[in-house]
Amino acid sequence: MKARLRTVRLDLAEPLRISRSTMTAREAVWLTVEHEGLSGHGEAVTSVYYGLDADALVRLLSAVDLSRFGDPFGALEALREGELAGPRAVPPAVTAAVESALLDLVGKREHIPVHHLLGALEPPVAVTARTIGITSPLHAAAEARRLAAQGFQVIKVKAGTPDPEDDVERVRVIRDAAPGVRLLLDPNGAWTVRQAEALLPRFADLGVEAVEQPLAPGDPEALGALAERSPLPVIADEDAVSLEDVRRLAGRVHGVNVKLAKCGGVQAALRIAELIEGSGTELMLGCLTASTLGLAPAVHLAGRARWTDLDGHLLLAHDPWTGIGGADGVVRTSGLPGLGVEEAVAHEDVA
Repeated sequence: MKARLRTVRLDLAEPLRISRSTMTAREAVWLTVEHEGLSGHGEAVTSVYYGLDADALVRLLSAVDLSRFGDPFGALEALREGELAGPRAVPPAVTAAVESALLDLVGKREHIPVHHLLGALEPPVAVTARTIGITSPLHAAAEARRLAAQGFQVIKVKAGTPDPEDDVERVRVIRDAAPGVRLLLDPNGAWTVRQAEALLPRFADLGVEAVEQPLAPGDPEALGALAERSPLPVIADEDAVSLEDVRRLAGRVHGVNVKLAKCGGVQAALRIAELIEGSGTELMLGCLTASTLGLAPAVHLAGRARWTDLDGHLLLAHDPWTGIGGADGVVRTSGLPGLGVEEAVAHEDVA
């Protein structure tokens, strides 16, 4: 098998502000694995939070030697056994991108979509949340009306401003502008325990369905204790990275946000889903801002989640791949072999 890499820039349609940063673009590294005339694709995106820039991703992906495997099946088995890169530690985002390319390649070789490889016979179809960042009430209300008109049934509102009253007002105007839409809230760890205890009842009164990572990550005990007395379901995100993180939180929080780039890919996500089954903790599928290629593997898992937040490709000014939908508030697989995605237009490489 041969592998090649390509780095591109993904510009957002508008700046996305969350509690700790504002993003206008990110870089993506595309991995293509070729074998016997077929190609499989995967994507890893840069992340300041996880300390990965484009140069690091290229270096780490280049270090994964797929040429030592005779076919993608052997490489996938090595990945499942944790032996893909030998003794070297591989960041989860890199493992997820390599696994994506291999699954895409195996699906094309077997003439079946990836969800069939994962044991799901029916094509996954899921209502996805759409994110509204920290912005003015006027803009937030206009966005909520626009999204509801397009068919979105769930809106995720970013929170965590220095003045919590700004967050309350933003949620209130979104609720008024789109009264039929379900609301999720995500402060990205911006609140103290005292703030969370004061604010969560107010957001519950505004009809918020659940809150992601209200407390700063690093104290899962505090998060679990808050969840026990919260009037809203509490979903762990930044505190739920690895399988061991989730093991500590299973049964203590109401949900865990599983992002493939965070946990290490599809197989890792399936292990987490198996771990929490029956615990009272439910699965949320989330994402980083990425192209359709980066989100596609998670869409093939979408039937397993209570909450689906796979809108990263919808935040882009131009998505260079197609195949998972989402513009109407519903993500779905295309039914084509492999990931079922196709490059839409030529995309400018990053110099």
